[in-house]
Amino acid sequence: MFMRDNMKLNACKRLFVAALTTSMLGGFAVPALAAAGEDAVSASEESDPAEIIVSARRRSESLQTTPVAITAISGSQLQGAAALTIGDLQGAAPNVIITSGGTGAAAANISIRGIAFADIEKSFDPAVGVNIDGVYIGTSTGQMLDFFDIESIEVLRGPQGTLFGRNTIAGVINVKRSRPTGELGGKMEAEFGSYGRFSSRNVLNAPIVADVLAAKAFYMYTQSDGYYRDVANADRKRGGSKSQNFGASLLFTPSSSFDALLTVDRQVQNFDPVLGTLSQTGDVFPDLWTAFGLASPDVIGKMVDQGNTKGVYNTASVPGLDLFGHYRSWGVTNEMNLDLGAVKLTSVTSYRESTDNMLQDYATIGLYVANRNQKYHQFSQELRASGKIGDGFDYVAGVYYFNSKYNLLQYTVGVGDQDTTGWSESFAGFIDLNWQVADKVRISGGGRLTHDKKALATSYIDLDPTSPDTSFVGPKASHSWSKFTPKIGIDYRPNNDLMLYASWSRGYRSGGFNGRGLSLFAATTPYDPETVDAYEVGIKSELFDRKLVLNLAGFYSNYKNIQQTSTTTADNASAVETIVINAAAAKIKGFEADLTLRAIDRLTIRGSFGYTDASFRGFVVDMGVGGNPNPTTTFDFSGVNMIYAPKITASISGDYTIPFQGRFNGEIKLNASYRYLSRYDQQIAADPAIYPEAIAAPAGTTVVVPRNDPRLRSDEQNLLDLSVSAIFDVNARTKARLTGFVRNVLDDRGTQTAFNATSFPVYWGFATAREPRVFGVQMGLEF
Repeated sequence: MFMRDNMKLNACKRLFVAALTTSMLGGFAVPALAAAGEDAVSASEESDPAEIIVSARRRSESLQTTPVAITAISGSQLQGAAALTIGDLQGAAPNVIITSGGTGAAAANISIRGIAFADIEKSFDPAVGVNIDGVYIGTSTGQMLDFFDIESIEVLRGPQGTLFGRNTIAGVINVKRSRPTGELGGKMEAEFGSYGRFSSRNVLNAPIVADVLAAKAFYMYTQSDGYYRDVANADRKRGGSKSQNFGASLLFTPSSSFDALLTVDRQVQNFDPVLGTLSQTGDVFPDLWTAFGLASPDVIGKMVDQGNTKGVYNTASVPGLDLFGHYRSWGVTNEMNLDLGAVKLTSVTSYRESTDNMLQDYATIGLYVANRNQKYHQFSQELRASGKIGDGFDYVAGVYYFNSKYNLLQYTVGVGDQDTTGWSESFAGFIDLNWQVADKVRISGGGRLTHDKKALATSYIDLDPTSPDTSFVGPKASHSWSKFTPKIGIDYRPNNDLMLYASWSRGYRSGGFNGRGLSLFAATTPYDPETVDAYEVGIKSELFDRKLVLNLAGFYSNYKNIQQTSTTTADNASAVETIVINAAAAKIKGFEADLTLRAIDRLTIRGSFGYTDASFRGFVVDMGVGGNPNPTTTFDFSGVNMIYAPKITASISGDYTIPFQGRFNGEIKLNASYRYLSRYDQQIAADPAIYPEAIAAPAGTTVVVPRNDPRLRSDEQNLLDLSVSAIFDVNARTKARLTGFVRNVLDDRGTQTAFNATSFPVYWGFATAREPRVFGVQMGLEF
């Protein structure tokens, strides 16, 4: 098996080398035609929103003529708001939630329109596709991106399966980094802030061969002391990190009809993997902390019943236990564009690999400590053709290939050793069409046929001497699925300032195997794909001589075969087993608004509003209950809230520019933004208050779960950010920028993610905390 996998990987690498060679040779063989991929205006420019060009449908289109719900964010907007990572988009786009996953390196939990993925296991697929320079990132780890040197970000809401493929049932976050400029120049930035934060970010552009070969190099370094409190060690700061991200790009343009962009990047991160407490009276572990004398009564008091706001910043270290987190990744991407006049050909080839090694105490004062050592790689290749046939018909068509492999070695102290290897392979073909059927009416549609194959092999050594030995060595289990995901839409433009559109699309999240399965049955039982049928209507408008751009969308989603954990006593199971099954359905409906207002010169106001009404249907699973003599008890979770699905998300921001002249010419930029998120649940877990009912439930009855555990529900979030920048000319070629900022001015504290371990009984709870109030200053040069 090892040799076979190496042969596959070597074949992928040979294909990649061949693609690179083709890019370097092909440029000398093509005729000089119209420039490939030339955008008059991009989302990186501070232009009229009506003129912003987006690539949401794999073609260059105006934001206002694209019949998709999109929020486009420019690099200058991110800089003005002192945004640092992809997490700062939370609340800025309607019905979008992005939080940090504290149990995975640089991991993001992302939800769009009430459909969420909140797990770091690489056996599970995301629900939101994160694409960087056209490349899909196959796991949630590594998605918490740094925002320096970003050209634009597009947040696409709703299923995007036709053009972006599987695992985009909620939407896509499309990130574009800047390309080499071909001119000597660059930018440098240093930042100093609260909690020992320091960062240095640098980009250098240089011509290698004038008008033919350009280069860009970048280096970013960030460190922080963290903002958790170690209540067992005089409130010492915990959660610190040091990270580096560096690489280079080469842009090859031998003619006006061909270009090739090669990018190599590497990320190195060392961090303290800390989690805050959510344990409360009645949980199992707090009693054990006292019984075993693991901490003083004072420390235990600060780890129990602290709520889910300020108390989640508390954690307790264990003397002699040196926790660590190390993450290493590198990747290479090659994009080629060849314009043949009637058709444009695009190839995007990428290979990425990562390793992460963590020794983490899950806020248990030493009762649950695990070392997770993972290796992962992915290879992808996409080939696209796009063009026009006559004046009223255009298309994008292509093929796509993806494969990945990961290995997890997890050593859980006193529990067991797990060795899991997972494989994933996907093939797809797709087409997307626009047909101008009348002067003001356009029909769009298309589809994607995907074939997925997943495999998993797990072995487990049981180290718990208090229970029967459950060790096993599992075979390589595999399963395949195929799915067709169509889309159809219509749009109508009664005039140049208004577009109305409607669409139906189907999204698909791949099936797989449970990477947490710690029995032969659980590790070899596959679960099937999820699907979403999404209906959307929208209006895109430009009013008052384009001073106001207002976009509205309403949506309804029928979410089926939702993947959830359950227990079973099936005939072929050795005992009560925890597995992943397709246990539920959901109905989700909502409304969204995006606006940009330029009522007066130098003032820009942006706003968004999102409303989501999400509810489960038929969510019935079996679970074991400690103290109940029956092997399993049936629970109906249909009445609980869906996770990461707040009813309301809203934001408003303003930028005001004040020009000045004197010894230096420049401008003062004032920026303020406010984001509001209503309460939302962060894990499906029954309220412990029904534990007595669950213990007493006789066989054959169903226990109705009225709500999730209240500690797993976030508080309302009111996030206010302020910044002021002075931007001025140092000389004819150099600009300087000095920015002072305050993020989370109101010091709104609480959970980003929350989790409890088992439901009946609850052993303990833990959480990641959101960033408290932070002051800082940035100094930059651009030349």
